[in-house]
Order: sequence, then structure tokens, then C-alpha cells
Amino acid sequence: MSDIIRLLPDSVANQIAAGEVIQRPASVIKELVENAVDAGATSIQIIIKDAGRTLIQVVDNGKGMSDTDARMAFERHATSKISQANDLFALNTMGFRGEALASIAAVAQVDMRTMQQGASIGTRILINGSKVESQEPEACVAGCNMMVKNLFYNIPARRKFLKKDAVELGNIMREFERLALVNPNIDFTLVNNDTITHQLLKSSQKQRIVDLFGKVLDKQLIPVETETSVVKISGFVGLPQYARKRNPLQYLFVNGRNMRHPCFHKAITGCYEMLIPADEQPNYFLNFTVDPATIDVNIHPTKNEIKFENESVIWQILVAAVKESLGRYNAVPGIDFDADDAPDIPAFAPNQQAMHGVELDRSYNPFAMPETLPDRRPSTHSDKPVERQSALNAVTHDWERLYDDFASRRDESIIEAESSALNNFDQEAEATLASAIDSDGMFESDGRPMPANNYIQVKNRYILSSVKSGLMVIDQHRAHVKVLFERYMDLAGRNAFVSQKIMFPEVVRVSPSQNAVLSEIVGEITALGFDVAFLGDDSWSLNGVPSVIDSHNPVDMLLQIIDNVIETGEDMSDQLTMCIALSMACAAAVKSGQVLQMEEMERLTADLFALPSPNYTPDGKLIINIITLDELSRPFA
Repeated sequence: MSDIIRLLPDSVANQIAAGEVIQRPASVIKELVENAVDAGATSIQIIIKDAGRTLIQVVDNGKGMSDTDARMAFERHATSKISQANDLFALNTMGFRGEALASIAAVAQVDMRTMQQGASIGTRILINGSKVESQEPEACVAGCNMMVKNLFYNIPARRKFLKKDAVELGNIMREFERLALVNPNIDFTLVNNDTITHQLLKSSQKQRIVDLFGKVLDKQLIPVETETSVVKISGFVGLPQYARKRNPLQYLFVNGRNMRHPCFHKAITGCYEMLIPADEQPNYFLNFTVDPATIDVNIHPTKNEIKFENESVIWQILVAAVKESLGRYNAVPGIDFDADDAPDIPAFAPNQQAMHGVELDRSYNPFAMPETLPDRRPSTHSDKPVERQSALNAVTHDWERLYDDFASRRDESIIEAESSALNNFDQEAEATLASAIDSDGMFESDGRPMPANNYIQVKNRYILSSVKSGLMVIDQHRAHVKVLFERYMDLAGRNAFVSQKIMFPEVVRVSPSQNAVLSEIVGEITALGFDVAFLGDDSWSLNGVPSVIDSHNPVDMLLQIIDNVIETGEDMSDQLTMCIALSMACAAAVKSGQVLQMEEMERLTADLFALPSPNYTPDGKLIINIITLDELSRPFA
């Protein structure tokens, strides 16, 4: 029997490695910029075309490479950062594996020009799919000029499944923000399709935050500063009143490296537990400086997940530092009684015989029972029976008019409640409510409507009802999402969305990544009833909203649509419409924790069962669960 195990060619091995390191254009920018930072660059320019599909160019003024180093840099596991395993515990550089350039060259066409500082001639190297096509001397500026062209040109499947340009550009913007925040001492320039998007000069960390996210943050952040033998923590956290329901700016850095750390995130948000609503998140930008020997960055190919040796200790220090800053800068203002315009508040002085011209009666006992009780009957100020009876009739007539007015207002409130957004659905759905569910979870109808007053709301989240096969449990939020989604999709199919103008347009400020996505989908959201206009500087004017969203916050809904498009990366128009309709439904649906009246539960359930497939939400989440009679009786057996 012949041998079947063989060594893979370098080109194939590099493509396999590239699948972990290079996932999208933003990954290329991350690796190239980190190499420039390790090379000591003080100025980095990033140039992209077609969201990185056609060109990603990174130009730096670092120390550059010799012709030999330029050739070796594209070999697997070739690096200048470490030389032995123990060096992993004393890392002071962003890269160390020697995989990034080899992975990039395996899935793209690379053209690199580089020259060392002080040298008179540089070198140019061309690589096409891991194959070196040429290397020759060339006059160039000191530093490195790396051009990556036609990313994934030799892996059609990977290139095909790249998201639309707006989504990929949004990811590039977010990666650029992280890189710029962690390196405020470096000048950054970002050029997208020959247009300068960002031009940042080296500055302090707070100024870099303001340059990236707007001047509005200047007064929203308070400093955090503490230093111990274990860790030094510095940076800024947001004041509680500026917490966000959507898109909080939350960044953690350790030793000049971006990181994701759920434990530290929970520690920070826990400090705001009694200060902000449960559905809001604070902003924070925090740097951790620790001994490199106490952390492990070699966990994930992206090097964003970090393990800390003293995690519990750092957690306690972090909580104490954030709480101290919040307590210092969020104190409730008091009254300065020494000020000239301070209010004159009289003080009670029991040793004085009189106060404010009123003689004190020391025999007065507030707890003594009165000798006679006052007459509480209505007084007519007349002892004559005729006059007294006339006054009583007048009072009775006034009470009757007051009750009539109260009854009319009550009827108006009931009519208004019945026409609310939750109840404002097709009336024909009332007669289509199924009364039972079979063992497979499919609905079957025997023509009997659900009995009235047969619903119970549990924890203001679930709707319970008795059915033929047992107990039906409905998630009220998901049920309403399903109903609204089908309604919005029907309106979109008939182009029946109506835009309702806002009396006072709202200015919506978005991040650069969100701005890129919103610019691409403005046509789709306009068709759904949103009226937006670009104001410049990542700001938009919201002039109209779909009339069907009722009283829900249109700004939150618009931001949720943008985030969902970024996460899902929908490209085709129909899929994007479904994504936007689902976002609108999620934002407008009743929330878990909202109290529903019996009529509202009946109407919501009727509308749900009127749909052809009520079991699952459009994104595949379960809406209805049936607890069978056997499952109910099993604990009592």
C-alpha cells in the first residue's frame, strides 16, 4: 500500500493560514499598520479603493528594510520581533508570529517599495499569489510603501462572499478608529477613493477621541487615573447622563494593543448600575499598562483576546478607579450659603419668645386630642331651611356635571387606547385564531375562537393560555416582531409606506463607519418612509419617519437599522428591505417587561395566529412553546 501523507506546498499552506489571519480588507489594514507601528513610524497614510477590493495601500516613514529583509519578510514564520519562545513573555511589539505578510501575499497581488533610513537606494518586490515575480533596486523614500491589489483574486469563493462596499468600508473605519485611538502619538491619514476621510495629527488621547468622534465628547468624558504595583489604568469614562442606548463607544487597550475583555467590560458597566437605565451603556476609553510577563496575547490569530495572570486583582482595582472618578465628577451641586445671592432661609429658634412677629404659645401640644371636633358638613352660611336646601341642590348639580365630564373623558381614553399601535391591526385577524396545536408544533384549527379572558401575562414577558394539548407560552416581544414584520413587508411590496414629516427635524450624528453604510442604503430607507438629508461631518437630518412606527423613537430605530446592515452585510435589494423591515419591527414591538391589557393580549395573539407561519420570528427565534399535559403532570406523578 502506497504512502498517502505528503507535505503541502507553501502556497497552499499560506492560503490556509490566510483564512485565519486575513478575513476581510480591514484585517489587511490592521496587520500592515501594526507592522508600521513596530517599525517606529510617526506618520502613516492609508489609501483604499472600492472598500479594499481593488487597492489597499499603507505608506509609513518607519525604519524600512534592506533588500534581503524585504524578501525574507514574506516567508512563513519570518519575523524580527522574537527569536525564542521566552520572548513571548516580554512582547513590546504588535506582531510576533511572522504570518501576516505571508498570508496577505498568498491571497493578493503585492507591490512593495522600501528603503532603510539613511540609505541611498531602496528595493521593489512584486509578489503574485505567494510567487515572487521580481525584485530589483529602485529609488524611493525612506520607510515602506505597501500596495495590496485585488484581494482574494485567486480565491473566488472568498471574494464573492465579501459584503457590499458600504459594509466593508464600515469595518475598515472601525478598525482605523481602534488603531488611531491606541496610537495617538502617530499622524494618521485615511484616503477613500481619492477623498480624504480622516487626517489626524499626533495629540493627547482625549484630543484624539474628539478628533475621531466629535467635539461633543469633550465635555462628556471624565478622567480615570490609578497606578499600583500590578497595573496602571488611565483613560476616560463617560458621565452617566450621556450613556447611550445604541452604539456606545467602548474601547480597552493593554500595553498599546486593542483588546476585548468581557470581564473588564462587566466591571465597568457594573459601576453604572444604579446611575443609568438597564438598557443603556456608558462610553469608556481605558488603557491598561501591565508587565508583559503577566499577560498572554498568543490566544487568537487577531491577538485581540488577552489572558491576565492577575485578572481578579485588576478587576477590583478597575472598579475602585471608575467609582472614584464617578463620585468625584458626578456630585450633586449644593447651596453655597456664603454667596452674596444665597437665599435667606429662616432657622427655627425655640429659645426665642417670638419669631417673624408671631407670639409663641408654649402651652400648645400638637399631639393633644381636641376637646370638640369641627363640623365637616358643608356650610351654607345660612340658618334658613330654604336657603340651605337651595345651596345643597347647587352642590349636587355641580357633582353631577363633574361626573358627566369624567365619564366622557373616560370614554375618549378607551377609544384612544383601542386605536393604539398595538391594537391597530387588520380586524379580519380576529376570526382566524387557532385554538389548538398538535404534538409536532403545527397549528390546527377546529373553527372555535379562543375563549375571551383566557390569557395570563407572566413576568410582563410571556403570554400563557390553555390549549387542547396543554399550556401555550408566547413570547410577547417576538410575537409582536413577527406581526409587525409581516405588516411592513406587505407595505413594502405594495410601495405603500407613507412618510410623516417631523415638526422639528432631529440631527443624528453617526460614527464614520455608520456614515458610510447610511450613505449606501439611503435609497432603501427612503422607500420605507424615512426622510434623511446629509448635513456633513457625519451628521444627518431626520426630517420624516414612516407613519407606521407610531410614537417610537425614530433615531434609535434608524441607528438599529444601520447596525443590523453592518452585522448582516445584506447586499441584494430584497434582502436589505427584509433587514430594514426586521429592524423596524424589533424597534417598534412591545418590549419584555411591558404590561399588556387583556384586550391587547387577545388582539396580539389573534394577529399572530392569522399569519401562515407564526412559530418563528424572521430571524429564526422561537415564538411559541407548548408544554404538553404529560409534561405538566410528570412532576405530580
